Amino acid sequence: MKHQSIRELFAYWHNLRGSRPAPERGDIEPVAIRNLLADVFILSLEPHAGHPFRVAGTRVCALFGREIKGESFLALFSPDARSAMRKLIGVITRESIGVVASVCEFDAAQPPLELILLPLAYDGRTDARVLGALVPCELPDWLGRRALGALDLATHRYLGDALPLRLPVEAGRLTRHGFLVYEGGHR
Repeated sequence: MKHQSIRELFAYWHNLRGSRPAPERGDIEPVAIRNLLADVFILSLEPHAGHPFRVAGTRVCALFGREIKGESFLALFSPDARSAMRKLIGVITRESIGVVASVCEFDAAQPPLELILLPLAYDGRTDARVLGALVPCELPDWLGRRALGALDLATHRYLGDALPLRLPVEAGRLTRHGFLVYEGGHR
């Protein structure tokens, strides 16, 4: 995580989570992250609607030159990147892990932006909301003069100490601490 806002948001989320897979949406206290709010957003996990923004900070909106509350998160990405983002969001919510990614404007030689996506529980489910932030790695010289175009996913990595993967257990296989153990002939 390169940007200070991204690191602070992850630390806040991680502390709220404790031993749970994800913190509850109601656990988020805006006052506790007041210096991050302009870069923060919350997505509603509605695949058919492209995961619309429920809340979007002022700097996130300024990047796109408009209020994006209610708009599709996936629509901000190029057609090629939408499928990858859809899969990434699926992993985040299924496995209750965070992801940090580098995104850049599609077909432009602009400095990258850093994106973090973290699952939030809502009524006990981790597949209903995502907390995120989008921050330019360098202050773009065009900010305020033009809107950011379609985004492309450059690199991403999952954020550490996730709880064990929820693997299906089949006959003859044991699951131990997130690993799948196959019984073999060697002892």
